[in-house]
Amino acid sequence: MTKCVVAEDEALLRESLLGLLAEAWPELEVVAACEDGGAALEAIAAHQPDVAFLDIRMPGLTGLEVASALAEASPHTRVVFVTAYDQYAIDAFERGAVDYLLKPVVRERLLATVARLRQRAPAGADPAQLAALLQQLGRALPAASRQPPLVWLTASSGAETRLIMVDDVAYFQSDSKYTVVMTQQGESLLRKPIRELLDVLDPDIFKQIHRSTIVNLKAIASVARDESGRGIVKLRTRPETLSVSQPFMALFKNM
Repeated sequence: MTKCVVAEDEALLRESLLGLLAEAWPELEVVAACEDGGAALEAIAAHQPDVAFLDIRMPGLTGLEVASALAEASPHTRVVFVTAYDQYAIDAFERGAVDYLLKPVVRERLLATVARLRQRAPAGADPAQLAALLQQLGRALPAASRQPPLVWLTASSGAETRLIMVDDVAYFQSDSKYTVVMTQQGESLLRKPIRELLDVLDPDIFKQIHRSTIVNLKAIASVARDESGRGIVKLRTRPETLSVSQPFMALFKNM
């Protein structure tokens, strides 16, 4: 049975795509349906699916970043991008090594994509072709409108409420229903789950390195691997180290 991961942050669109896939490809096994890029990357690394349907714009890691990590995390997985963008992106897709679906996904277009996936040999895209396509799309897509990133936040430290500039945050870490905000001065608690932060932080500066951790790239002193391949992040202003889930290590390959 062909295995598949679906990643789409909008719940209604995700459920619609899952329903259409069930009709168009009954023998397809959807092993994970994810609502952000970090969860998608971890699911792909864990399940090694044959196909991944990736929304391009997702909180945390974009679909492009997930795809760029697949050469290491799951090299045989074939990518289908799901996008709301028009011709300037479509031109790049049609010259590239992956398929694409335009939102809202329609049954006829999905049937054509499924037919192509079934016909092709079960192997991932050529790494050089995929890298070139991702680079081209990465230059084009940031021109799309995006909300201004979060600049400051308020978090509690004991009985005190602190105003914290986001640039001063070394990392965010999930703590049950709350999120720990760690700066050089110490920790505070934010009454917001970590996934909601992925929607409002600057994605060029803050990167998810674990399901429960987002790090400020400007706060990183070094990144290394231990014997198991797990990444270890050393910080400029904090003594503790942070763990990087193995699939996320591919994000540091060009740094």
